Amino acid sequence: MKYGMLFLLMVLSGCVSTRGASVGEERSQERASAKVHTELAGMYYQRAQIGIALNEVEAALKADSAYAPAYNMRGLIRMNLREDKEADEDFKQSLRLEPNDSETHNNYGWFLCQRGRPAESIPHFLVALKNPLYTTPERAYLNAGVCSQKAGNYSEAQDFLQKSLTVRPGLPAALLGMAEVSFAQGAFHTAKRYFGEYSAAGGDLSAANLLLAARIERGVGDSGSAIRYAEQLRTHFPDSTEAHLLDSLKL
Repeated sequence: MKYGMLFLLMVLSGCVSTRGASVGEERSQERASAKVHTELAGMYYQRAQIGIALNEVEAALKADSAYAPAYNMRGLIRMNLREDKEADEDFKQSLRLEPNDSETHNNYGWFLCQRGRPAESIPHFLVALKNPLYTTPERAYLNAGVCSQKAGNYSEAQDFLQKSLTVRPGLPAALLGMAEVSFAQGAFHTAKRYFGEYSAAGGDLSAANLLLAARIERGVGDSGSAIRYAEQLRTHFPDSTEAHLLDSLKL
């Protein structure tokens, strides 16, 4: 009887162990499926195929409702769709599940900055940067610089942008940011140097950037270059707000 009971306990123990392994394996498969669908969502999002991207995120969350990157991805998609309340909640849910995830902090910070809350965004970029394994710190530094500038903190913006350029020298967006901050501070020659580096790096000469270039050149006293940039602005973007500003700025 004693040996029979021992054998029964061993069999039951084996059943529990097998069941535990089965549950663990199932959980692993759910997480793997969520990861694949989220990565597909990111790919479609980059291609601007927003509807398909959203479907992939929903599939990810159906596979694993606790997969933080899926909420982060859906937050980006909803931000793109200007579903701001829902995007805000998705970013927060992602951070509830993974409080120290650098990518989500960077994305949520950018969302807050773009929605008129730049001062609230900075702490999120700083949390992202605390992670030594974060693979794209230049992005967080750049975003922190842009958002500090929006908040009117030019010295802080300059510091963040310089750090972005230290991590990734020649980053066009950071060079443009430095040109903008330098111009705002009245450092016209420094602004001209950074804008020149931005142009040399293949930076986009949008209407806003052409207006900035014209104003910088006027600031350094180069009226000929200022007029040339103004002419480009009128030629390529005749109906833009920036083009209409040229007359009031006497450019």
